[in-house]
Amino acid sequence: MALGSVYPAEWSESRDPDSGVVVRQLTAYKGHSHHFYFTNPGWYDRGRRLLFGSDRANRTNLFSLDLTSGEITQVSDLEPVPPPYETELLDACVNPVRPEVYFWYARHIVAIDLKDLGLRYLWAVPPGYLTSGLNCTADGQHLCGIIVEDLTNRFRIDLLRGYVGFEETWAAKPHCQIIVVPSAGGKERVAWQERTWLGHINASPTRPNLVTFCHEGPWDKVDNRIWGLDLSGGQPWMIRPRRQGEAVGHEYWHADGEHIGYHGHAADGHSFLGRIRFDNQEAMEFEFASDTGHIHSNDLSLIVGDGGRSIRLWRWNGKGYDGPRLLCRHNSSKHIQQAHPHPRFSPDGKQVLFTSDVSGYCNLYLVDLPAFESLPEIGAGE
Repeated sequence: MALGSVYPAEWSESRDPDSGVVVRQLTAYKGHSHHFYFTNPGWYDRGRRLLFGSDRANRTNLFSLDLTSGEITQVSDLEPVPPPYETELLDACVNPVRPEVYFWYARHIVAIDLKDLGLRYLWAVPPGYLTSGLNCTADGQHLCGIIVEDLTNRFRIDLLRGYVGFEETWAAKPHCQIIVVPSAGGKERVAWQERTWLGHINASPTRPNLVTFCHEGPWDKVDNRIWGLDLSGGQPWMIRPRRQGEAVGHEYWHADGEHIGYHGHAADGHSFLGRIRFDNQEAMEFEFASDTGHIHSNDLSLIVGDGGRSIRLWRWNGKGYDGPRLLCRHNSSKHIQQAHPHPRFSPDGKQVLFTSDVSGYCNLYLVDLPAFESLPEIGAGE
């Protein structure tokens, strides 16, 4: 397999036995394939192509899928790198204003031109740090990444496979930095640093100076999960301050770049879906009685989640959410990060993309959204 090689379509269709919805399997290689983390859209070329990571020929690389023909183009040709810097493309991100993709590789932020497939090295992680998350600002000018003090000499860490070392890392309070690197190349700067485990850097899709990040760790034990940061300067601020006994997380930006979606559990055990503006205005939360898993939405109108074994939908009714309704079963094991479904809507809101290893290997799946009323209801607790 070589850079720029084009492979025939692998896709096929089946009908979900419970909802009757047609599910298109986009990949079928005997190795894991997955879309990006749900906060990082992989569509580009005006939505005509989709980037994904795939383990093929005993190495992990980036591929581009033509959503009209199904043809797959190899976008990178990377040599394997051993842990803790192994190649994983969940955190890859697309420049929103030009055809370029960025990801961590061998302790570097690298860029690939999606037209000529040329690769550039933008920045190297200093010794003593591991990488965690990457995102591109709304104007395409900067990459925002997090580096975390390397604690692997103190205890075992394998967050990709079973969250090994998760609680230990949180308790150790590693030194972390939010790094801002020009996407065209140039000197990096430290936008924020503290001795608290940081993660999930997410750039507003409309405000170039605005990002969120999280205090990583057990949701019910961190001081506060969601934080905002103005990259032009200033101190971070809490977003949706956590109350005693609550657990809040899986935050993501709505398409307007103003509001943040999330979900959580209250001290009394009930679950809730939430939305809040980055300045803590316009807060809305709604109680419900089913499992969300990871959730995503482009706005208030429709939310998708992967709780339990199913891809499920909630619809806004003007006062709260109806549902959940069953879109389809994912039946993924979730035993590694790449096998988490991480469902998300397409930019136009007409489709849902997710990953599942129900076939034995992780593959990408795409579903056209039918009428909400046509879908079967999911009972409480399912």
